[in-house]
Amino acid sequence: MLRGEDFDHAVSSDLSRAYDTARAIRGDLPLERDERWREFAFGAWEGLTWEQILERFPEAADQQWSVAKRYAPPGGETFESVQARVSHALDDLAASGHANVLIVTHAGPLHAMLHTFFGNRESEYQEVLAVRFSPASVTRVEVAGGRAQLVALNDVAHLTME
Repeated sequence: MLRGEDFDHAVSSDLSRAYDTARAIRGDLPLERDERWREFAFGAWEGLTWEQILERFPEAADQQWSVAKRYAPPGGETFESVQARVSHALDDLAASGHANVLIVTHAGPLHAMLHTFFGNRESEYQEVLAVRFSPASVTRVEVAGGRAQLVALNDVAHLTME
């Protein structure tokens, strides 16, 4: 699905699970590693299920596990800090002049990207902003004239066996 596409630039989270996926897509073509596309840092919650988090941090019960904007794990990042680093990465990509960019990242930065592009239109994009991303899904956003348009969200059609 993506391997044959003509990207003029590719960037990946520096974490191996994203980088290895990007390398599988890109083959030997150039690929930039950028830590700004790294997953949300969960601090003391890292690697725990929501049930384990509630056992160890009962005050988290007041939060909805699926609404990252509402919590800040002890020693971890806030959604606002993730959104700030992703926004800076997007600004740098926009300034680079690249037209067709592949970004391989994680659910947290994808949510941050969607909020950067569509957060000011939350009533219009409420369902989009609350999506739960599937592993290996593809999300496409076209940006023209400073305005973003969602082309595909959480697309997993390439994973089905025919």
